[in-house]
Amino acid sequence: MRCLLKGGQVYQGGSFFSADVAVEKGMVIDIASAISPRPGDRVFDFSNCYLVPGFVDVHVHLREPGFFYKETIKTGTQAAARGGYTAVCSMPNLNPAPDTLPNLKVQLDAIKKGAVVPVHPYGCITIGQKGAGLLADFSALAPHVIGFSDDGKGVQEEELMRLAMMAIAKTGKILAAHCEVDSLLRGGYIHDGPYARLHGHKGICSESETAQVVRDLKLVKETGCKYHVCHVSAKETVAAIREAKKQGVDVTCETAPHYLTMTDMDLMEEGRFKMNPPIREAADRAALLEGIMDGTIDMIATDHAPHSDAEKDRGLAGSLMGVVGLECAFKILYTKLVLEKKYLTLEELVHLMSIAPRKRFGIEGGLEKGMRADIAVIDPSVQGKINPDEFLSMGRATPFEDWETTGDIIMTMAGGKIVWEKKR
Repeated sequence: MRCLLKGGQVYQGGSFFSADVAVEKGMVIDIASAISPRPGDRVFDFSNCYLVPGFVDVHVHLREPGFFYKETIKTGTQAAARGGYTAVCSMPNLNPAPDTLPNLKVQLDAIKKGAVVPVHPYGCITIGQKGAGLLADFSALAPHVIGFSDDGKGVQEEELMRLAMMAIAKTGKILAAHCEVDSLLRGGYIHDGPYARLHGHKGICSESETAQVVRDLKLVKETGCKYHVCHVSAKETVAAIREAKKQGVDVTCETAPHYLTMTDMDLMEEGRFKMNPPIREAADRAALLEGIMDGTIDMIATDHAPHSDAEKDRGLAGSLMGVVGLECAFKILYTKLVLEKKYLTLEELVHLMSIAPRKRFGIEGGLEKGMRADIAVIDPSVQGKINPDEFLSMGRATPFEDWETTGDIIMTMAGGKIVWEKKR
């Protein structure tokens, strides 16, 4: 059966134009100003809506295998589809950790069984995903993973990271680094800034992130490894990456919605404001915004990291690190950065959430004739409020609870299959 998406504003080549889109057998088969329905077509009227290539999140935690009580591949990818994502890259904080092919196969089997949208797993950098010790079997894992990461742990030893980069460079895959110097953490759990000092909390300094990024950028020059910095949060990190790009270093990076829309003075004494790296100061947010506007920051990822209610109910000091964001990322960013502050246009936001991650990580699909049909439909008129009780994700901890938003995803199509449709 052919699906005909009529009357929308279609994104192509960085701009929107009025067109109809025909999808059949999983592919975009036509985009034209007026496509006539055929008998048996399923026709959608998307007048006053935007059709964009489905978003890609290169940094999510799906928790399966090993931590089913936090999230499953099914619930996590349902949440992704609801948020307009048609592909996600899953981090290796799992049990078993995907550090060998047999361990990875456990995850691949679960993906095959439960995924609503395509899931591209990362393999570990180190055995057990410890950030130290022995390196994983990169050559065996490479054909089956999107890249390599020890997310949650920074690789502490410079020589170990050098060896990892040399070996990963041979595979052609990306090394996606969680950058954190353990010796600089000093027991901190939120940003070492005004809020921490006012409320007696232990702080995490920005240097703990930036110092390892600077080290890694030097190693990338030596090894030629494709390098991606996860969840950039600090102004000094933005500056270091900007300078490296000027020098031609093969580096990309991501930041997350909470770093772009909040500062540490927006924190409350609740676990839903606790993540790693932490939300930092106004100057850091300003640097991140400048970074996405000038191209230093390549893409926006959610770092969707669900935990159980019990694990997030212990305040800032006692709760586990991590918040969820797949279902609300687009509408938060569209509301705050496009409509209210006008830091970005919708076209630029689509580039950050879809085009750039697809290009860097080699993920197929989109909204062009002959492509696998990965499409998100945006209704810019929808008004709402973020209500975690309505999430499809098992995670409920979001710093955006009760935020009012404009615009929402009303349909998501992955490989030509409708994986989310909002009741209208």
